Parts: sequence; structure tokens; C-alpha cells
Amino acid sequence: MREIHTEFMNLALEEAKKAGQKAEVPIGAVLVAESGDILSRSHNQTISLGDPTAHAEILTLRDAAQKVLNYRLLSTTLYVTIEPCIMCMGAIVHARVARVVFGAHDPKWGAAGSLYNFADDPRLNHRPEIMHGICKDACRTLIQDFFRAKRSS
Repeated sequence: MREIHTEFMNLALEEAKKAGQKAEVPIGAVLVAESGDILSRSHNQTISLGDPTAHAEILTLRDAAQKVLNYRLLSTTLYVTIEPCIMCMGAIVHARVARVVFGAHDPKWGAAGSLYNFADDPRLNHRPEIMHGICKDACRTLIQDFFRAKRSS
């Protein structure tokens, strides 16, 4: 099972690299149906779209919902390189995504266990399963290198 998670996380990493090439924070996401089919994939585009909500997760959810003509993305798994933020976890809960698999934790913004834990809040009507640590080193290195380069320029 870990092999399939690694395969999809590598696709999310490809998306994250696309963001980094555009000087966007390098985060990528891939949404996979229960059948294993990829419904959507994207990367951060907040700067290029001039949209503070254009996180990889949000763009991926929007695209998939339009493809399936339903805002409820039941029985899906979202792969994302970095732990989703509050906004993204809110959208994930609303979309009823079954599982979130992320690479590296985000202690400053993370809402899937680091800063907040939306998936464990019994007050919410949906709580996705959370898995983390898939391709953790590659995900962490990509974002750390991006910010290191940004600070030195």
C-alpha cells in the first residue's frame, strides 16, 4: 500500500516543482478516486493568479468537482506535499474527501495535526483520515530549499 502512496506523492512533488519554477511556494496536490484514477492535480498559483485561495489543494478540489459535477468528492484521497492549512482543511472537510496523505508537517500553518487538527474535531460533520510522512524528506527539502533561496536573494 505504501508503494501506491509513494507513486501519487511523487506526482504531487512534480506539481510542487512546477510551482517553484514559477516562483510560487512549491506545494503540489493530486486527487485520486477510489478506483485509482487521477481526478485532478495542481500546484500553488496564488501569485500568478493573484488569488489568495489558489493553493494547490483548493485548485485540485475545484477542478475535480467540476469534472464530476459534484462538490462532494466522496471516497477520494488527496495527496499533498505539505500539510494543508486551515483554509484547505476546511475545503477538504466540506468536499468530504475520505483521506488526506501529506508529506511534511507545517508547524506554522498546518491544520491536519501540527497547529490545528481538523480531522480530530468531533464538532465537524466529516473527519477525513490523515496519513503523513510519505516522501517526507523530498517534500521538506523542496520547500526548505525554496525558502532558503528566497531569503538569500
